[in-house]
Amino acid sequence: MYLVKTPQFIQKLFPNFTWRIPTGEKTLHLTFDDGPIPEVTPWVLDQLAAYRAKATFFCIGDNVHKYPDVLEMVKNAGHTVGNHTFHHLNGWLTDNVKYFLNVRRCAHALRSNLFRPPYGKLKPKQAEFLQRHYRIVMWDVLSGDFDPEISREQCLENVLQNAKDGSIVVFHDSLKAWEKLQFALPKVLANFHSQGYQFRRLEEQKSETQQLVSVA
Repeated sequence: MYLVKTPQFIQKLFPNFTWRIPTGEKTLHLTFDDGPIPEVTPWVLDQLAAYRAKATFFCIGDNVHKYPDVLEMVKNAGHTVGNHTFHHLNGWLTDNVKYFLNVRRCAHALRSNLFRPPYGKLKPKQAEFLQRHYRIVMWDVLSGDFDPEISREQCLENVLQNAKDGSIVVFHDSLKAWEKLQFALPKVLANFHSQGYQFRRLEEQKSETQQLVSVA
């Protein structure tokens, strides 16, 4: 079970996490988890380029290791990359030290202090430690493109009905999400572009301490 729209009370429980970025302007922050992979990520880049859209890719370190050329495509296109652990670990099911080392290994590969926990799951001690060194980015709209139980039309509606100014929207550049992503992403871009929205990437925090810790 998951929530398509993250309730306000959950966002307020974790005020140090980034859930959305309201600016008073028509802006959306599209994010893509679980890549980069050659079968999907280049197609995503083409869709974004058609609308001069910038986005943020939360990468699995193991995929970065396997497909460095695809990562370079993402970066060369002007998008931001972030850490999604090296092996897509579930924080609730992983020993803290093992989790921290896995996050750090991915940080070495990416040189980024943006971090999104896989499944959005962190234990309190994990969150307490990681938020000192990384900008932890969650979301307020989940497309559900990973969910085999919903249709591609429902995936599209999840975004169209819930995204608004400043929303951080989650898609996945993965094989599991590929069918729904192919249907939904072009329509999301076209719909919000026609309404005058801009698609912006997330920015890293520039704290010197955080930069050093995240890549040390």
